Parts: sequence; structure tokens; C-alpha cells
Amino acid sequence: MDPAIVVLIVVGGVLLLAAFWVAMLYNSLVRVRNSCDESWADIDTELRRRYDLIPNLVNTVKGYAKHEREVLERVIQARNTAVANHGSPESQAKDENVLVGTLRQLFALAENYPDLKANQNFLQLQSELANTEDRVQRSRRFYNANVRDLNNRVAIFPSNIIANTFGFGTREYFEIEDAAVRERPAVEF
Repeated sequence: MDPAIVVLIVVGGVLLLAAFWVAMLYNSLVRVRNSCDESWADIDTELRRRYDLIPNLVNTVKGYAKHEREVLERVIQARNTAVANHGSPESQAKDENVLVGTLRQLFALAENYPDLKANQNFLQLQSELANTEDRVQRSRRFYNANVRDLNNRVAIFPSNIIANTFGFGTREYFEIEDAAVRERPAVEF
């Protein structure tokens, strides 16, 4: 066989392997990016569910705590701000943390009204909100795991070459406080 043909076959084989390698890396980046998008949609769904529950909860509390209008207005304002935010995960997390804080105030307010704490509608809404908070946290962890995978692939050699070539970038983590986290009471002896 002619040596020029052998060299051509070898070079062609190497180029074919390189093209296959680039395609594999590109496809893995697309899969991880799509997983990030999908998991962000899950977070958005759970946040919308939370936003829909909050007005019902506030209206239930209003009937019992008519003179606590300021707390109720802060909850609604924080909810409306969070609903309107369609920015980056970091920006949305700031608004979510404010909302979580105002919800804590709302539940602290409810502690002062024994009749409210026994109200079936309030208890059901509180339970649904707690369930939704758990789902938000689960979705957040899943999203952040996907973001970690994407950010690693964008940063680690050799996939970073393909990521930079085709415009894949890193994503921000979505960090919000767990609504179930409460300040620990001080115990003094």
C-alpha cells in the first residue's frame, strides 16, 4: 500500500476521532444545560404554588388579627415583589429570603391568637405551605446539583475548550433560607 494513502487514512482516522470527541463533549454540555433549565422550571413551579397559597393564608389571618395590618401588608408586599422578579437566581433568592422572613412574622403573629391556631382552614393552609417549602428546598437542591455539574464541565479541561468555543457559561446557584429554620430559643439556667 502506498505510504501517502496510509498517512491519509491515519490522519482521517485521527480527525474522525477528534470530531467524535468534540461531539460527545458538546452533547454532554447540552444535556447538563437542559437539566439546569428543567430543574429551574421545577423551582419556578413550586414558587408559583407558594405565591398562590400566601394570599389565602393572609386572608385567613386577617379575620382574626384585624389590628395586625402592618405584618399582613409586609407579607403581601414581599410576595408581590417575589412574584414580579424574573431576574437571576441570586436576585430572586434575595426576594425569596425577604418573603420567608415575612412569613415567619406571620406565623409568629398567629401564635398570639389561639382561635386562629385552631382554625381548620389556617392549619390546612399552613400545612400546604410547609409542604410547598419542602418541595422548594428539594427542587433547589436538585437545581444546584445540576448547576454544579454544568459549572464543573465549563471549568474543567478539556470540556472547557468546547464550552468556551460554543458559548456555554456558568450558572448561579439558587440559595434561599429554609423556611423551617427558626432561631433557637435561648435556654438560661
